[in-house]
Amino acid sequence: MNYKGLEINETAEGIEIQGVHDFDLVHIFDCGQCFRWLKQKDGSYLGVVGSKAVRVSFYNEKLFISGSTYDDFVNLWYEYFDLGTDYSKIKKALCKDEIMAKAVEFGHGIRLLRQDIWELLISFIISANNRIPRIMKSVETLSKTFGNEISSSEGVFYSFPKPEDLSSCSMDKIELCKAGFRCKYISETSDMIRKKAVDLGSLSDMDTAHARKELIKLSGVGAKVADCVLLFSATKFDVFPTDVWIKKIMEILYFKREATLKEIDIFSKDYFGDLSGYAQQYLFFYARETKIS
Repeated sequence: MNYKGLEINETAEGIEIQGVHDFDLVHIFDCGQCFRWLKQKDGSYLGVVGSKAVRVSFYNEKLFISGSTYDDFVNLWYEYFDLGTDYSKIKKALCKDEIMAKAVEFGHGIRLLRQDIWELLISFIISANNRIPRIMKSVETLSKTFGNEISSSEGVFYSFPKPEDLSSCSMDKIELCKAGFRCKYISETSDMIRKKAVDLGSLSDMDTAHARKELIKLSGVGAKVADCVLLFSATKFDVFPTDVWIKKIMEILYFKREATLKEIDIFSKDYFGDLSGYAQQYLFFYARETKIS
């Protein structure tokens, strides 16, 4: 079967998608954009997306997704892995200097996942001043405690809880996820989303500044968390999420001096434009893996 130029073979074990380019599982899952994928000894990844729990592997331009059907690919995986975007054009546009050329070459298989904005919001609230293993553990515990069980050929997993699941429970239960001071933010933001104090579905209709301003209304959400949510949900691609780590990278690679967050924001908008979010991911992955800072 063919879908938008990709050949999909469906078997009893899952689906194999042929002809996938500009794609690397390590680059995608280990660049800081997601927290529910675990690498396995054979190089595959186990993860949960919505109500689906699958194993994903990639060899020789062939993407395999266990426990999935052709319909799953059309309705979920094609968009989730952003397979309709030509990343060769994005990379070509970004390679305007030697720094970006090296970063793009190093992270050549990065793709920005199109993730659920609600799950991203809580995940990145948990991420503030936190380490990735602890973030992943907290997200998993929230899912086990408040989500729905998902049975699959890969084992038993849990979906991410809905806003009403978290807003209606006690702080004692939320604190089981061991997110520390962030537990209060999880509870308050869940309640705000349930009451429609901020409508996540309307953000795509706003300009970037307005969408960011709306998200910052939520408990535990600052500019960096807001930009991550906008970028990794595929709502806005012109954001350049900047924390202490990214600030240091930009100072070393571009400014050659200390720079303010405002200077970095202006530079990214002027230099990378609508591709700022993609540039940030290539630079982040390159700098982290090569220990530039």
